Amino acid sequence: MIETLLLPFSFPFMQQAFIVSLLVAIPMGLLSPFLVLKGWSLMGDAVSHAVLPGVVLAYVAGLPIGLGAFAAGMFCAIGTGYLKENSRIKEDTVMGVLFSGMFGLGLVLYSMIETELHLDHILFGDMLGVGWGDIIEAGTIAAVVAGALAIKWRDLMLHAFDEQHAKAIGLPVRLLHYGLLALLSLSIVGALKSVGIILAIALLIAPGAIGFLVARRFGTMIAISVTVAVVASLLGVYLSFFLDSAPAPTIVLLMSGTFVVAFLRARLSAPPEGEAA
Repeated sequence: MIETLLLPFSFPFMQQAFIVSLLVAIPMGLLSPFLVLKGWSLMGDAVSHAVLPGVVLAYVAGLPIGLGAFAAGMFCAIGTGYLKENSRIKEDTVMGVLFSGMFGLGLVLYSMIETELHLDHILFGDMLGVGWGDIIEAGTIAAVVAGALAIKWRDLMLHAFDEQHAKAIGLPVRLLHYGLLALLSLSIVGALKSVGIILAIALLIAPGAIGFLVARRFGTMIAISVTVAVVASLLGVYLSFFLDSAPAPTIVLLMSGTFVVAFLRARLSAPPEGEAA
C-alpha cells in the first residue's frame, strides 16, 4: 500500500513535474490577489492568449520562446493601455479585441510554418515533458516575481485598492501599473511549458479569488492564495499519475472545486439579509 502511494515519486519525470509545478504555483499564487483586487482577470486572460504569436516568431528567429512570449505579452498589455487612453472604447472591450486578434495571428503563423512545436503543448502545457532547463527558467522567474512583490507589495496593494489615492500621495502609479503587467507577463512565461497559455489563467485568478472569499485581511489573502496554488499544483500532479490524466487540467479542476467550496462556505457564514454583519 505504502509502495503504491509513493510510486509517483520514484520516476524522474514525475519528480521534475512536482518541482516545476511548485515553481509555477508560487509566483502565480503571490500575483493572483493583486490581479483579483485590481479587477484584472480579463487582463490575465488577454496576456496569456496574446503570447502565442511571440512564441511562434521566436521559434522562427531561433530565439528562446520565453523571450518571444514575454515581448508579445507586454505588447498586448501596453497596446491595451494605449487604445484605452486614446479612444472611447472601454478597457474590457479593447482587451477582448486585442487578445483575440493576437491569438488568431498566432494560430495563422503556426499553420504557415513547419515546426517541431506541438500546438497542444503550447496551449495546454506538457508538465511531464519538462527538462531541467525549463525548471531553471521557472525557478528564475519565480525568484524575480517573488522578490519584486516582496519589495513593492505595500505600494502595489494600495495601487490595487485605490489607484487615485496612490497617485495623490505621490506613488509612481504608471510605473506600478506597467511593473505589475511585466510581472504578469513573466509569470505566464514561467508557466508556458508546464500548464500552457490556456490553463495559465486559472492559476492566475483562482487562488486569489479563493483567498478573497475566505480572508478579511490582505496579508491573509496572499497566504491563502499561495497555499491553495501550491497544494492544488502538487496534489494535481500526484493525482494525475493515478487517474492517468494530464497534470495541468487536474490542477485546474482541483482549484475550481476549492473555489466552489470557498464560495459555499462564504454564503453559509454570511448573515441573513437585513441583519447586521
